Amino acid sequence: MKMACSNYVLAFILLAVCLINSVQLVSGNGNQNNVQKACSVTRYQDLCIHSLASFSSSAKSSPSRWARAAVSVTLGEAKSVAQYLLALQKHSGINGRRSRVALSDCIECFQNAIDELHKSLGVLRSLSRTTFDTQMGDLNTWLSAALTNGDTCLDGFEGQRGRQVKLLQNKVLKATHITSNALALANKLAATGLESLPHS
Repeated sequence: MKMACSNYVLAFILLAVCLINSVQLVSGNGNQNNVQKACSVTRYQDLCIHSLASFSSSAKSSPSRWARAAVSVTLGEAKSVAQYLLALQKHSGINGRRSRVALSDCIECFQNAIDELHKSLGVLRSLSRTTFDTQMGDLNTWLSAALTNGDTCLDGFEGQRGRQVKLLQNKVLKATHITSNALALANKLAATGLESLPHS
């Protein structure tokens, strides 16, 4: 009798463990589906999924939360690139007059982009149903300008060679791709419209 009871208890424990694992698996898959669905509107989907995966459980299927997360990540990336460019300039890591001029222009471009991304994040933190269309217009303008600044930086180094130039181009290119994804998610929010926002 005791053996039978022990077997029932063991079976119950095993069943409980299996159920818990199944719930965790489904939850994990749900989070993965959230980020994949959100990133489906972006041009660089793999980069989008990789950079925004940690927001899956909090953003869920909210276009406004995904846009905010994307702009926040983009701002962090832009700041990182700006610090890298300033360090490169300080330590004379780029040789040649043309390259040094391009580096100086690039630093200015990223400082402008950071300002534009700060403004964009400010909009997304204070979305309003009454001014939504105006806010979306401002958001598109600033994110587009941030993207243009990244492209302008790259244009300055076009045709130039060298290991440091290549490394710089790769870092800036990644930042522009992340910015492009943020713009796509902002456009998704604008297209979704007021339904995606809570009523005041």
